[in-house]
Amino acid sequence: MSATMPPPAWLASEMATLAGAFTAGRMPHALLLHEAPGGGGEWLASWAAQLVLCQGPGPAPCGSCAACGRVRALQHPDLMLLRASEESAQIRIEQVRDLAADLALTSHAGGYKVGIIAPADALNRFAANALLKTLEEPAPRTLLVLVSTQPSRLPPTVVSRCQRLKLPAPTRSESLAWLAAVRGVAEWGAALEVLGEAPMLAATVEPAEVAEIGADARRTLDALLNGGTDPVAAAERWARSGLPVRLRCFENWLTEHLRRRAHAGSFFAELRPGTYLPAADTFLNIRELFGLLDEVRELRATLDVPLNRGLALEALFRRLTPDAAAP
Repeated sequence: MSATMPPPAWLASEMATLAGAFTAGRMPHALLLHEAPGGGGEWLASWAAQLVLCQGPGPAPCGSCAACGRVRALQHPDLMLLRASEESAQIRIEQVRDLAADLALTSHAGGYKVGIIAPADALNRFAANALLKTLEEPAPRTLLVLVSTQPSRLPPTVVSRCQRLKLPAPTRSESLAWLAAVRGVAEWGAALEVLGEAPMLAATVEPAEVAEIGADARRTLDALLNGGTDPVAAAERWARSGLPVRLRCFENWLTEHLRRRAHAGSFFAELRPGTYLPAADTFLNIRELFGLLDEVRELRATLDVPLNRGLALEALFRRLTPDAAAP
């Protein structure tokens, strides 16, 4: 996400913290930005890169010097960005080794070297292990920024060597104000109902289209739960169009079910052979709900990998049907 966008109001405190640390000479060598999906982690990582690479005369980052402009364009010679490879949806060991070699070189501008890994969740086991040496023995004046929505997926040895900064999710009013400033007035409220409080993600889509896809996805999921639609036909239709948005809606829908039942106290702590929920509202037990949520997130993370999405969706949908939920 380009740092030319207006500063997100919900990240003001974190920006001030980083700016204060840099001014005081206490900038950590490794940052782990724990963000809510679409909440601005990559934006803040880019802003932090501008902070340490800025060459303007005033307080950094000035946003107008050549260095800040190169960071925004991801063309600064002292900045390296690691993303998942298209072939595997993972960040591989070769990429991490290239990053480590680059960070060990002398800065072109005589200042910092910066590496951004986004999403850090995509580091495979070998890549994460290779990153440890850089984290344990950082070169002087280097900054490594890891952006993650699920830090629990990272090895504890990596997490423990980073200064963790948890980014707050924006409020609905903050999201709407920021989106209006970036994209103008539109049906942003309807889009956020589908995507959740993810304004950075919403800024990349057409809100009316997202709202329509989201409403259709919810109707499908409710119908599956009530036995009112065919899982095979629904899976084929989802796989044909709008799948990333539909999966995001699926994730939010499952989360809502979890929250609703948790608030109602309808989960049972003890083990039972059948469903954990009352027969009047039989759905799935808590383990199944969390398992489904993890599988939906996994499918979202592997959309760039060649696979039969229809079959993957069908397997998920069948677990929502009344027959699957029966004891």
